[in-house]
Amino acid sequence: MIVITGATGQLGRLIIASLLEKIPAENIVAAVRNVEKAKDIAALGVQVRHADYNLPESWDTALQGASKVLLISSSEIGQRTQQHRTVIEAATRADVNLLAYTSVLHADTSQLGLAEEHRETEVAIQASGLSYVLLRNGWYTENYALGIPTALSLGAVYGCAGDGRISSAARADYAEAAASVLLSDDHAGKIYELAGDTSYNLSEFAEEISRQSDKAIHYVNLPESEYKKALLGAGLPEPIAGLLANSDTGASKGALYDAGKQLSELIGRPTTTLAMSVKAALE
Repeated sequence: MIVITGATGQLGRLIIASLLEKIPAENIVAAVRNVEKAKDIAALGVQVRHADYNLPESWDTALQGASKVLLISSSEIGQRTQQHRTVIEAATRADVNLLAYTSVLHADTSQLGLAEEHRETEVAIQASGLSYVLLRNGWYTENYALGIPTALSLGAVYGCAGDGRISSAARADYAEAAASVLLSDDHAGKIYELAGDTSYNLSEFAEEISRQSDKAIHYVNLPESEYKKALLGAGLPEPIAGLLANSDTGASKGALYDAGKQLSELIGRPTTTLAMSVKAALE
């Protein structure tokens, strides 16, 4: 029995889809806060169980019978450490065979502001006594590709990443890697730094958009404060605007770069290229 937390999120859904290619649906549990949002998952034969970070007792029921648990990091920045501890404690009580966690690239040394909660979670997992595997996910190419329509309308990609190189991969690549780890029994105790096979900077990202769209797109590098203001002006909530601006600054210092190719090794194929992701966004 494999339990996936945050199963109605984009990554969770992709992981479940990948698992369904290899194991029966009844062996998968989708742990979700809102059961109504998981009706389509339940229709696939997957068990859907209610689990709320604010109701620790709900996790005992959600993890009942679980042999492996994938803790997908919460999206609630500032609350994640305690939320994750709730799951870790429940997994300890359930005595699961393996707890996997989606952390962030180079969490132990990362300069990204979002890395602190991941570091705290990793420490809690390692102190739990459970067998674990840390999936330190790099950047999703979709994080930038979602801005392509705006770039086309403005004629520019805006950011504060300078010439920093970004080893991103498609969300589906990370999902496939997580499924691969969950379906094998030889990953306990391992820490994977997961990132795309190749890297690019935002000038090259703009050039790729130009090449495929036949429109002149250039990259405008801003100070972090100005980029955050631009994101706020575009309607993004303050926490998200701050996160994205801080992450771009981190990218300028190498926080989103890795050349180890552990992701492609786990999935047994090259990671999705930037060109492929741009093409998909333009279709």
